[in-house]
Amino acid sequence: MWTRLVANKILRKGLGSNNFVADYPINIEDSLLDFPIMEEPSLSGKNISNHHKDTLIVFVSTWNVGGVAPDEDLAMEEFLDTCNDSYDIYVLGFQEIVPLKASNVLGSENVSICMKWNSLIRETLNGNRDRRQGSDYEKKRMHRREFCCVVSKQMVGILITVWVRSDLRPYISHPSVSCVGCGVMGCLGNKGSVSVRFQLHETSFCFVCTHLASGGREGDEKCRTSNVAEILSRTTFPRGPLLNLPRKVLDHDRVILLGDLNYRISLPEATTRELVDRKEWDALLDKDQLRMELTHGDVLQGWHEGKITFAPTYKYIPNSDLYYGCFQGKKGEKRRSPAWCDRIIWCGKGLTQHLYTRGESRLSDHRPVKTLFTVEVRVLRTLRGLRSLFLSERFDQLASQFEVSSKDDGLLCKGRSSFQI
Repeated sequence: MWTRLVANKILRKGLGSNNFVADYPINIEDSLLDFPIMEEPSLSGKNISNHHKDTLIVFVSTWNVGGVAPDEDLAMEEFLDTCNDSYDIYVLGFQEIVPLKASNVLGSENVSICMKWNSLIRETLNGNRDRRQGSDYEKKRMHRREFCCVVSKQMVGILITVWVRSDLRPYISHPSVSCVGCGVMGCLGNKGSVSVRFQLHETSFCFVCTHLASGGREGDEKCRTSNVAEILSRTTFPRGPLLNLPRKVLDHDRVILLGDLNYRISLPEATTRELVDRKEWDALLDKDQLRMELTHGDVLQGWHEGKITFAPTYKYIPNSDLYYGCFQGKKGEKRRSPAWCDRIIWCGKGLTQHLYTRGESRLSDHRPVKTLFTVEVRVLRTLRGLRSLFLSERFDQLASQFEVSSKDDGLLCKGRSSFQI
């Protein structure tokens, strides 16, 4: 029985680059944005498809929630900074949204927890929680941007969910996902990555949400680096109908890797705790395993991380501000030194980081981490002329017609599902 379960789980990992959930299918926009008219020359003799650059603000976060399901009243407004109305895209990564026990690793995905997180995110970003808290709801809603989910994908405990401003959605094309298991037997999803890619206007994005090998013993960092190499090697995306889309992670224009990377500090526990108490972050970061890999390693050569000015994010006693192991535990119980396990790094040009900090939720034994980027996006000048079409009732009518014909012709990918919570 267990052999069959493992085999099914392994086979399922290799399927479905389009097997994700989203608010709306995006096949329609793919075809409309690819109309040949966009490549026709203008009357002036210059090509109508000349590019200009737009700048967007992207919020990225990672949070290992320790297998704790969110309550309906979990406050995320401060962490997601919803009072700031300037963000264009939210990329939210989670690890251990379910406990990493055998039934979850080998069985089918527990989608109910994923749906809870997405429901909470939707209510937080779109201000729906305000409805339950007072009469200012409609006033706030009038001035707040609406967000919709364009990709959400789970593998065991790893979840990545991407939300964009509703007026940007028509310009999102070619969304796809790729899952890589690096856990039990080197292939199961208790550890590994879920990567999402899409194209926004003429710029390709790839976000890699990871949970790497754990362990604080000497040499365990090599397993983590090996996981990263496996993820970068095994993550692949479809090339698209014209065979012109990036296939590998590093082929994309904008690449961000986030997650519980599990890298530790290569110092004795007592020294680490003493330096943490004194808030001597630079002394600790000199022995941080990820920093050493970024500086001297081969696998992450060319990757970047912002300056860390916040306390280590792991390991806390849940529902407290105390690090695990501050008190004498049971005999034989593992004592884990504080570490910056939760990280966000990026590769390539066109990304400028403006914030790198942590949240203070006590939900789990990790603190969440977040960052802000301004991102350059290449835009075809033609698209500005089409903007009124996409945001008009005529586009909705066209979309509904395409949906009907797509179902008849089998053009919409059956693996992709939609949800509206």
